[in-house]
Amino acid sequence: MTSVATLPARDPAARRPVPRRYLMCRPDHFDVTYAINPWMDTADPVNRTRALAQWEALRVAYEGRGHRVDVIEPVAGLPDMVFAANGGLAIGERALSARFANPERAQEGPAYHGWMAAQCFTSVARARETNEGEGDFAIAPDRILAGTGFRSARGAHQEVAEYFGLPVVSLDLVDPRFYHLDTALMVLDDTIAYYPAAFSGTSARLLASLYPDAIIATEADANVLGLNGVCDGYHVFLSDRAVDLAAQLRARGYEPVGIDLSELLKSGGSVKCCTMEWHSVRTAVASETD
Repeated sequence: MTSVATLPARDPAARRPVPRRYLMCRPDHFDVTYAINPWMDTADPVNRTRALAQWEALRVAYEGRGHRVDVIEPVAGLPDMVFAANGGLAIGERALSARFANPERAQEGPAYHGWMAAQCFTSVARARETNEGEGDFAIAPDRILAGTGFRSARGAHQEVAEYFGLPVVSLDLVDPRFYHLDTALMVLDDTIAYYPAAFSGTSARLLASLYPDAIIATEADANVLGLNGVCDGYHVFLSDRAVDLAAQLRARGYEPVGIDLSELLKSGGSVKCCTMEWHSVRTAVASETD
């Protein structure tokens, strides 16, 4: 199931943004009323007005660069529904809604499933295995990278591989601060950026072999969820606090777009957490299906 082939590096001068379709959810009900990761502190009040303004700035940043943004209706009583990336996976004409690990978020799965079912997918399924969508599944040009250790079951990796017919590479997360793959790794264009210490030794070595030209994030940038970003092939939307990572991206020919999501960081989420992508089927991936 796992592919270990590498892709040739792309000429930085040839980088171009590709229009994407994203799903977001307004933080109308966002709050920190429970703690299910180390970032959450119920004693630290949320400024919802500021959270809404920060979320809106991200939406405007996407649309201003040519991307389509759909918005799902938020549900009262689901304060973390703003983190749309966790709602499922959408690739080509198939979608798989999430099955959340924590009871506090369990009803988000049906909410996102309902949105998917209303779209033009040829197949929409509910996950059998516990998984939290793009929180733990990163769609790369030649494979799907999949995290496990805190939220998504390893069995979900096989389920995703079978449902989408794509190769999946399993990675073990070991630091509770980086409880989802998208907090420790970001797919760029022809490579990735990641924080090796978030992974087991075996997984870190595997990533190093798959992506010898990867950008290695500093601990400081990882600790502000700088890797929780979104790349459109040229622009990289990420936390404005990840200054070293932004400099590395610029040196590789990307254009970093800093976004302040400090209020949402109180729940352990940033740019990518707020963004589910409806991925097109990529020829490079499909050709490696086994």
